[in-house]
Amino acid sequence: VQLQASGGGLVQAGGSLRLSCAASGSTSSITAMGWYRQAPGKQRELVATLSSGDRTNYADSVKGRFTISRDNAKNTLYLQMNSLKPEDTAVYSCNADYWVVATDTVGKVWGQGTLVTVSS
Repeated sequence: VQLQASGGGLVQAGGSLRLSCAASGSTSSITAMGWYRQAPGKQRELVATLSSGDRTNYADSVKGRFTISRDNAKNTLYLQMNSLKPEDTAVYSCNADYWVVATDTVGKVWGQGTLVTVSS
């Protein structure tokens, strides 16, 4: 499984952006996907996850503002970000958990990050 993230950029506070994460390879083995972010000088933190049965989980700081979704036909994960705040500025990365049949284990893969900058 490989992931390619895109959609970052510069936006004013209160604005919106949509991030995309295109998956390729053995996409049928993916069991869950998510978005994480890392702000300068801070540790990486979970933003939102989407797992089987369309179960979603959000960080408290983004609840009500961000929405995670997936287009299975396009093998693409999205993160719609509304009402952006300067504290949302970070490098956003997508990841996927996938089933490795040969070893009966769960693997994890990361896409490259995309920078989101929110100006005040």
